Amino acid sequence: MITFRMLLRLATVLCILLTISGCWSSREIEDLSVYVGLGIDIGKETEFEKDIANQGGAYSKQNNLTATVQIAPGNSSSQKSQQSGSPSSGKTSYSNEQLTGDSLLQIFRQFALRRDHPLIGHHLKVIVVSKDIAKKYGLDQLLDFVLRDNDIRPNCLVLISHHRAVDVLTSDDPSRIPAFYLTGITSNSYLSNKILDPVLLSKLDAQMQSGSSFLLQNVLNSNGEDKFSGASIFDGKTTKFIGELSQTDLEGLSWIRPKEKGGILKTYNKAGFTVVYEMKKKKTKVIPKVVGNDISFHVKVESEGWLMEDWRSPEREEKGDYLRELEKEFAELAEQQIRQLLYKLQHTYKVDVADFRDSLRIKEPKTWKKVKDDWDKIFSTVPITYEVKTTITNPGSSTE
Repeated sequence: MITFRMLLRLATVLCILLTISGCWSSREIEDLSVYVGLGIDIGKETEFEKDIANQGGAYSKQNNLTATVQIAPGNSSSQKSQQSGSPSSGKTSYSNEQLTGDSLLQIFRQFALRRDHPLIGHHLKVIVVSKDIAKKYGLDQLLDFVLRDNDIRPNCLVLISHHRAVDVLTSDDPSRIPAFYLTGITSNSYLSNKILDPVLLSKLDAQMQSGSSFLLQNVLNSNGEDKFSGASIFDGKTTKFIGELSQTDLEGLSWIRPKEKGGILKTYNKAGFTVVYEMKKKKTKVIPKVVGNDISFHVKVESEGWLMEDWRSPEREEKGDYLRELEKEFAELAEQQIRQLLYKLQHTYKVDVADFRDSLRIKEPKTWKKVKDDWDKIFSTVPITYEVKTTITNPGSSTE
């Protein structure tokens, strides 16, 4: 027998079901133009644009920049687009489409004239800016629209390409979407001190607003494959590209910055065999010292790691004096990397991108207020000393 309480429960469930509308306006992702990558290069009209202009389809603009949008998934019928994936199904893993002009917003509106779906930037993963255009225009100019647009999330990665940004966003691997691939590389930073901590759009905006010089990760491309290598230096006042740091320079930078792990040191023993130390733990102290108007820094680094590779005769045991000798050599190598980096920063480029300013600001705030407006110039003359101690805590599974 159905009781009143059971009827009441049934009625309640039916009422709840009636109020659940579901997603009435849902649309398949394949039917949307979701762009996941954005490339910015020196302006160069595509053949499509030239042909359209010859037919009277031009509009008032200067060809200052070329924007590449990477749309995922792509469409095999997209005109003049660089694609990846199998076109047999009508869909590709991505498509790159380009337009040229002097305003990113205007370029994006021009895409509306050639696509049946509007571009959607909610899922933008990476912005790649070419070194050449970053020399000509400041990042605050190139990314002004991106920073203002509410559709673009502030957590997208920003990279600098050594040559054309569109090449970095192009892959010969049919299963790879370059924008996702690039963001994936950043997750390997725990394995290598040659990878900078990711600089997201929100962090870049804060750096540009502060007026401090900064670094962005470099990405190189060859035959459809990408590789992170070194970093680009940007002047804090102009936000323009002014130089580069090599992979070795980034190794030196990692000893100064509070990166706790990742990275190796390679040397050769007296017999000429390769010996490799992998850092497992690191503690860095950057100590500012102010005497009157004189500023100086001392960098103290303590590192613990494992002896991960030793090419000498396997029957020789790795302990005692041999390990102490290697620890000294590894420490000297780390100090050499720091010395090379500091020379570039203080004498070649005369900018502080190693965050010495933060140590001074935190520990000597009164002094920082006096020097912050001209810090890069002052930094180039500041004495900096350093010492590195490396300890081999595990010689590995060597054969005795």
